[in-house]
This record gives sequence, C-alpha cells and structure tokens, in this order.
Amino acid sequence: MKLKDTLNLGKTDFAMRANLPKKEVSLQAEWAEADLYNQVQAKNEGKPTWILHDGPPYANGQIHMGHALNKITKDFIIRYKSMSGFRSPYVPGWDTHGLPIESALIKSEKVNRKEMSTADFRRLCEEYALKQVEGQKEDFMRLGVAGEWDNPYLTLKPEYEAQQVRIFGKMAAAGYIYKGMKPVYWSPSSETSLAEAEVEYHDVTSPSMYVAFEVLDGKGRVPEDAEFVIWTTTPWTIPANLAITAKADATYALVQVADRKFIVAQDLLESLAEELEWADYQVLDTYLGQDFEGMTAKHPLYDRSSLLIVGDHVTLDSGTGLVHTAPGHGEDDYQVGLKYGLDILSPVDNRGHFTDEAPGYEGMFYLKGNKVILEDLEKAHRLLKVTEITHSYPHDWRTKKPIIFRATPQWFASIDKFRQELLDSVEQDVTWHHPSGQRRIYNMIKDRGDWVISRQRVWGVPLPIFYAEDQTPIMTPETIEHVAQLFEKHGSNIWFEKTAKELLPEGFSHPGSPNGEFTKENDIMDVWFDSGTSYAGVLQTRDYLDFPADLYLEGSDQYRGWFNSSFTTSVAVNHKPPYKAVLSQGFVMDGNGMKMSKSLGNTILPADITKELGADIIRLWVASVDYESDVRISKEILKQISEAYRKIRNTIRFMLSNVNDFDPEKNQVDYQELRPEDQYLLAKYRVLVNDILEDYERYHFSSIYKNVINFVTVDLSAFYLDFAKDVLYIEAADDLNRRAMQTVIYEVLDGLIQLLTPILVHTMEEAWTVLPGKSGYVQLTDLPQAYDLALETAIIEKWQSFFKVRNLVLKGLEEAKNNEADPIKKSFEAAVTLYLPAQVKAELEGLSDHLDQLMIVSHLDLADIESAPEGALNMDDMAVVVDHAQGHVCDRCRAVRPEVGTIEGAPELCHRCHAIVSEHFPQYFSEKE
Repeated sequence: MKLKDTLNLGKTDFAMRANLPKKEVSLQAEWAEADLYNQVQAKNEGKPTWILHDGPPYANGQIHMGHALNKITKDFIIRYKSMSGFRSPYVPGWDTHGLPIESALIKSEKVNRKEMSTADFRRLCEEYALKQVEGQKEDFMRLGVAGEWDNPYLTLKPEYEAQQVRIFGKMAAAGYIYKGMKPVYWSPSSETSLAEAEVEYHDVTSPSMYVAFEVLDGKGRVPEDAEFVIWTTTPWTIPANLAITAKADATYALVQVADRKFIVAQDLLESLAEELEWADYQVLDTYLGQDFEGMTAKHPLYDRSSLLIVGDHVTLDSGTGLVHTAPGHGEDDYQVGLKYGLDILSPVDNRGHFTDEAPGYEGMFYLKGNKVILEDLEKAHRLLKVTEITHSYPHDWRTKKPIIFRATPQWFASIDKFRQELLDSVEQDVTWHHPSGQRRIYNMIKDRGDWVISRQRVWGVPLPIFYAEDQTPIMTPETIEHVAQLFEKHGSNIWFEKTAKELLPEGFSHPGSPNGEFTKENDIMDVWFDSGTSYAGVLQTRDYLDFPADLYLEGSDQYRGWFNSSFTTSVAVNHKPPYKAVLSQGFVMDGNGMKMSKSLGNTILPADITKELGADIIRLWVASVDYESDVRISKEILKQISEAYRKIRNTIRFMLSNVNDFDPEKNQVDYQELRPEDQYLLAKYRVLVNDILEDYERYHFSSIYKNVINFVTVDLSAFYLDFAKDVLYIEAADDLNRRAMQTVIYEVLDGLIQLLTPILVHTMEEAWTVLPGKSGYVQLTDLPQAYDLALETAIIEKWQSFFKVRNLVLKGLEEAKNNEADPIKKSFEAAVTLYLPAQVKAELEGLSDHLDQLMIVSHLDLADIESAPEGALNMDDMAVVVDHAQGHVCDRCRAVRPEVGTIEGAPELCHRCHAIVSEHFPQYFSEKE
C-alpha cells in the first residue's frame, strides 16, 4: 500500500472541466426531452403568479449582444421567481410586421413587388418573418433562456391581430381616433409616415439663409418699402410659405441699411448687424409684434401674399424674431396656421419630390430644390445671406436618411383627450426602477403631439375603417367586431382579398351610402400599435397569465417606444397601465465604448461566443455588468469573465470532490459540534445568501456577481478551503473535524448551486447531479430562505481580529519567501511568532487551539507585544517574526515536525499521521515490512 492511498483525496470525476459548449447542447437536449419548462410550471401550480411580459424583438436578422443582454436578464428574473415561491410562466414574442421585412424581400430576396398582388406579397412577408423567428428562437434557446418556445406570441397571428383591432375599436369608440391633415414625420426613403419612436437624430450640414419679404400692406403703420427678414435652414419649404409669425410682446426695429429698410427683433439687432455685415445702420422706428397682425408681405418667389401673424412659439434666442411659416411643414406652423385659417399647403409628394403646387420646381427632389431655390431667391434680390451650419436633424431610424415634416391625410390617436390621465398614471400607478425613466416618459407624454397611427405600407394590420359614398369614415363597434372576427378566423390578409362590402356585416347600411357602396382604408397601422397592444393579444387572452404584468423590461430607448405605446393604448381602453413596474437597460458597446456596427468591424455575435466559450460565459457577463447604463463587451472582457467563471467552476468542483464520501443523512455534524472556523464560514455563507436574495429581488445582478466572486475567492479559496486540505486529506474519513468541514462544505454547495442556477444554469445543473443525496433537476428546487443573521453577525465580528493578524502573517511569509539569503519557499516550512496586544492575544487564544493550522504554518506562538524583538515586522500595533520550522517534512501531511525521522518503523511520518495510519491503514506498515 502506498502512502498516498492513506489520504482522503477526492476521487470524483466531476466533468466541470472543459468543452462547455458541447455539454450545454447535451443538457439542453435533455431538458427538452424531459419537458423541463412545463415541469417547472407544474411544480409551481397554485402559487402566486408573477408575470414578466416579453417585449417583442423585431423578426429580422441574427440576434446581437443587445438581444442577449435583454433575454438573459429576463431569464435570470423568471428563474429566480420560479425558484422562490411564484408561478412565473414566460411567453416570448416577436414583432413581425413592418417596412424592414418588405425591404428585405425586395432587396435581399429580389422579389418584384409590382408583379404581384398585395395579398400575395403579404404572404411572402409572412413566410420571411416566420423564417426569421425560427432562426432567432434557436439562438435565444441556445443561450439557456427557458420559456414557452413552442407557443410564442407573434404579432402576425390571427388571434393577436383580432385583439389589436378590438383595442383600436375601443379607442375609436372613446373618440380618440380621427383623421386629419397635419404635418407628420415623413420618410421619403421609406415613403411612409413615422412615429416619434422611429426617428433618430444625426448631425447634418444645411444652408442657413436670411430672406427679405417686401411689405405689401403695412396697414399705414409700416412703410410700403420696408422688408420683413426671416431666417431658415430649409430653403425647400419657401414655396410652402403662407405667413410670417412674430412674437406679440417683443419689440421690433425698422432699420435703415443703405437704401433698404429691414424689420427685425430689436434684441437681435446687434448680432444680426454683425452677421449680415450691416456696417452702418439706423433705427427708424420700433413696433410691438402684435402691431404686425393682419399685415401682408409679398412672397419672395410667387405672386401671392404672406400673412403677418403672432404666435407663442416664436423666441428671441436666434434668427430674426420673425418666423417663416409653412403650415404644411411644421407642427408649430400648423398650429398657428389653424388659428389664422391658413391652408395646409404641402407641395411635396411621398418620395420627397415637389408637386405642381410648387411652380417652377415640379418633379424636383426637395434637397436638390434647396440649391435651385437659393439661386432664385438671389435673382429676386430676396436673399440677404446664406452660409452653412451643422446641426442635429431627424432621420429615419431604418434607412438612416433624413426625414421631412410633411402634411398628409393621416389617422391619428388623440393624446390631448386623455393626456392628463396618462400623466397621472405615470406618477401614481407604476414603479419606475430608474427615476430617470419616470421623468423621461412623463416629459414625452407631456410634450408629444397626437400619435400618427397610419402607415402607407402593406405589411401590417390594416386600419379597420370603411368609407361611405360621401367619404364618411365608418368604424362602429359593430363593424370593428365583425372585422376582428374575420381576422381571428382568416388572418388580416382577408382585408386585401375581399371587397369592402364583403368585409362588412351582412346587410350593413349607412346614410352616407344611398347606393349601398363602400370602400375601405388602404393604410396599415403603425407597428408600434401592433406591439403596443401585446397585453391584449397575450396577457388578456391566455388564461394562465395576468393583467397587468408585474414587469416590463427592455432597452432604455423603449421609453419612447414599446413602454410608451403600450402605456398609451392600455390607459386609453383599460384606464390603467399594462405593467406594474418598468426596468430598463442601456446599450451594448464594444470594449472602447463605441457603438457596434458591421462597418466598424467591432461586432460580437452571441452565436460565435456560444460556439467558442459557451452560453454560461455570456450569462455570467450579463450578470457582471451594470446594465442600467451602457455596457461594454470585447474579447478581452470575455477573457476576464472566463477567468471568473473558471474560478467559480473550479471551486465548486473542488468542494464536490471533497464531499464524495459524505452522506448528508448519516454524516452531518450538529451545528454545536462545529469548530469556530466552521461556524465562521457558515456565517459568511449565510450573509451571502441574504445578500443574493435581496439583490435578486432588486434585480441587482452585478452585486450578486461581485459578492459571489468575493466569497469564492476570499472566504473559500484563500481561507477556508486552503487550510481545509490539512483536515479533509489528512484526517481519517470519519474524523469529527473532517465530517464537520464536509457538513459546512455541503451546506454551502447545496445553497450556492441553487442560488447560482438562475445565472449559470448549465453549470449548476451539472454540479447538482454530482452533489450527494440529490436527484432530479436543480431547476425544480426552491432557493434557500433568508436567515436571521443575529448570531452570524456576532460570529463574523468575533473573527475580525483573527483576519487582521492573518494579514500580518501573510505579509511576514511573503517577506520570508523573498529573502534571497535564506528563503522560505512554502508556508509549511515556517515557524511564526506573533507579538500581540493582550486583548488581541486573548481573542485569538479563545478562538482556536490550532491557529497554526488556520495560518497553514508548521508552528505558531503567541507573545506579548512588549516582547517583540528589534527587526520584527510591525503593523497596526502588532509584530511578527517568521523563522524556519525545526524538524523535517512529514511525507503525508507535508508539515515540518521535529519528530519526523524519530518514529520507529515510520521515520517519514509525524506523530499525527502515524496515529491516523496506524489506526485506519495498518496494512501500510505490514506491506512496508
């Protein structure tokens, strides 16, 4: 028999080594075969329900790290709730309508839209969307996200579309839906109106011009040879000018400059004189803005007049104090135009080309028109100056091209009619986990105009509106419900396959159609209306879910997107939000804080990481970041996460290998029989349990990550498990001290595996299969309960002096190892003398009678601080001297003992090891003889 066979070394071949990607795939296949998700639901049947409603990602393209961050965070929460006393089903969803799918078919799939009917094109859109859903679904499942993947919600499903139509009908019945001609965000590149959530801002360079309008009728107050001066950065809107707006209470100056007389705001006169190079000017008269009301000026390009009006939106921050007003191209212009009965002139078509309402520019793209209009203004001697400025300008978030403000007939949801109810609900009905989130959505609702819900596309849910012969819109509860039932049975494609009369209830009549003829609306609904009614299509229709949801969790951009549209439609029809709480996340950047993009070559795809490193590495990265702000990821960051993962994995593996002979039913040691160091480690663990449970409850996953890494590294690896080898490997199998340590290790493993399951689900499930006394899946267990920590707090406080002294010993050992003349290579080669204050000495003596074992040295003495020799290492009123231990190394325990070499028949052993081997392994000596 060999000496090493007398050691209780762990023999478990626990497979937490490498090849995580392959192991994860195998585990996921096993879970799918066992229908583990539904086992979890069955286990929690009858418990309180807690619902996180999934915001639908767009069904186009491979998932990116932003998707991974979001879906994995949701999975953390759902798994935590499912393991802590709640029934928490998770229904994933997809947003499957919209322009990008149309564009992908036309561009990528080379579909010729003009050669097919709308219904046929929509069928191709549906096929494409469903294919994208399947691809993304596989990627999400590969990340270990558990959910109802066999029955997700899709915005293209007939039952979902029917509920969306019903919400529209309820808003219409409440008087919130109307058709109007007003300026909206219009994307010439997409040929459709856009919602505010579909607009992003980029810097552009635009002309900055000053234009003079000659006075036509100054009402005898303003000279006929005077000129009103306006400033604008959109020359292309000059053909649509119908008015000039002044600030009623502002003072305006009539200024003589050479042979011309200009009118500008007096407060801006000095800066304008410098900008327009008026070297010598004279103020001839002053007026209040209200004096101009009703006067007219000559349009600088056409033989028509522009009305002088006043408006509250005029400021004196810049410009001239006189605002070029084109009611068809701006919200403020539109509102003031309504007040004065101006036409809503918008001489630009769907593609951004001038119509015949802009004579001289017909067919010209509006941006090209900038140059030509500037030239024409110059010829007419109306252009005073033009330069270029760089400023922020709205762009289509999909095409990345500039948009315009364009008045077109659109369907709107009136926000004004229930704005106050929305604002009150923001403040009273929702927990906003980030205070800035409440401010953001409150201000957006407070300042937003009416919601443009119509889109001039085909891939989406049709607006269920009919028109009578006299063009009266028809959207009654009867017609809406009939359409909803048709959609529910056949899908919304039926709208494009049937005539209006076939889509109306049988025998339907209307006073506006004496001949019984009807037409139907061709526009579709804004896709934000699609996703914004998901609570109706999911929460209110699946009887195992609840409305409102307990939580919505998406990126911070959704305060103006899904959070907003969901909130708006739900308050409109339910008079309460669709969620009780909102949590938001930042964006994923590269390692340098740059936005990821294919053109920069800095993208990292989840699929690539799972193939190379495994999904648990991504999951641990998600747990490590402060997702409230923008987060970073790179190969270097993933390398650091992999190191942290290995630390956790290897520590658990080491612990498992040392309880392989531990039967929790037979070998567990009562708490009272545990040594002080065992009780200390349990105290630290129980504090960790409470911290983790609190952090899960508050969604503070990065705190869980930090606390776990600290516990594993400092409390376990660097302390308890470090000296534990001298007990676990050396003592006899059933020695009380060994069983006591196994009791502690087992309790820590039992709880830690469960607590980390929501995060490292694959690794912890694998570990659970090796933990003695366990069967089934850890995902079917419940998390440990929080502890009353009164006793634990006192124990931890009692050990504070020990760790101060230990730090001194470690520092002394480090210096001894660096002693070139006579180094101590290993701590077991050392004999340590500590010189301590009386109180600290007493505390340590009362703590343990084997401090040498805890310090992992062969000999340790305690002495009074007053006797510390000169040359001792001092720190915090304590001192230490490190010498070589006297004796030889025991071949079994590796400690240096004076008796080694003196024991007859066992010169290689110390007294301790000789006693253990003699009692439990007598064959060692007989075979040796």
